[in-house]
Amino acid sequence: MKNAIISAPYRNPRVTLFTPAETLRRLLGQVRYHSGAMESVPTEELIRRVRSGAVTVLDVRPSEEYHAGHIPGALSVPLAELKQRLAHLPRNREIVAYCRGPYCVLAIEAVALLRTEGFRARRLQEGVPEWQARGWRIASGAARPVPKSARKRSHG
Repeated sequence: MKNAIISAPYRNPRVTLFTPAETLRRLLGQVRYHSGAMESVPTEELIRRVRSGAVTVLDVRPSEEYHAGHIPGALSVPLAELKQRLAHLPRNREIVAYCRGPYCVLAIEAVALLRTEGFRARRLQEGVPEWQARGWRIASGAARPVPKSARKRSHG
């Protein structure tokens, strides 16, 4: 008997058949890959660290959603573009990624990729709707370019 696993159904769906033992091995590998990416930063801590310049905040939603409303100071780096834009991200600061909220997996995938590439990264569990519900300001408009100071590839 073989199990079917559908991978990345929202991108390029692919069905692969595996034995039960291979299915378990692959699923456990995914749990290990994403386990650290589930670690979140509390919102109040994020605000304090943004004000002190200790973190870079990434909005990993599609750019249309960023334009409609985003956390002030966040950089727009859609998940689909993240791998190609890694060279422009700072390695000397922690990166906090956010997306649509606690049930959105975009930030989890972004943090997993960033950590695999050697970045210190966590996710913000809340998204723009929760930020707005607290009565906090939402910015809108065009994406901010990655600042030149953030482009340094230092390994500090």
